[in-house]
Amino acid sequence: MAARRDHGERLKAPDIEEFARAWATDDPSRLVGRGHPVGDFLGAPEWIVLARSPGLLRVRAVLGEAVRNPRGELFGGFTPTYVDFFALHVFHTTRAPGEPRRWLATANLRVDYFTPIHGPQFEMEGSMLHRSGRTGYVEVRFRDLDGSLCALAQATMIERREA
Repeated sequence: MAARRDHGERLKAPDIEEFARAWATDDPSRLVGRGHPVGDFLGAPEWIVLARSPGLLRVRAVLGEAVRNPRGELFGGFTPTYVDFFALHVFHTTRAPGEPRRWLATANLRVDYFTPIHGPQFEMEGSMLHRSGRTGYVEVRFRDLDGSLCALAQATMIERREA
């Protein structure tokens, strides 16, 4: 499935629908199934969907051992990885029924940290702040299970022209 680029040749994007089927799940309480390399690394198949509607997604996520610092907290460098993976799912909640899924590119990503994120679980809530054509502005809030805001992120996502 991986594509290659050789000396200036344009890289042809793999079929996104084929990829999406590989990690899809029929369980509405789950965001994804197994098969997405980043999703599997973040433990996304274990995340529980708490709310899903157009422009809004909220999950209870797991904090795996591989993303913890020596104090057992989410290592700050992995926070943007959670944001990037989660924001694309928030973006896709705004697709019209029957609208084809398109590859997304992250144009900008910013994270503000307030308090450490401890496991074994935490919540992420993502909302589409604004969408204009192929560009969407997504906000992601990280909360502990008591509801305290631990981190706030914003991502600019752009739908690629090629399907």
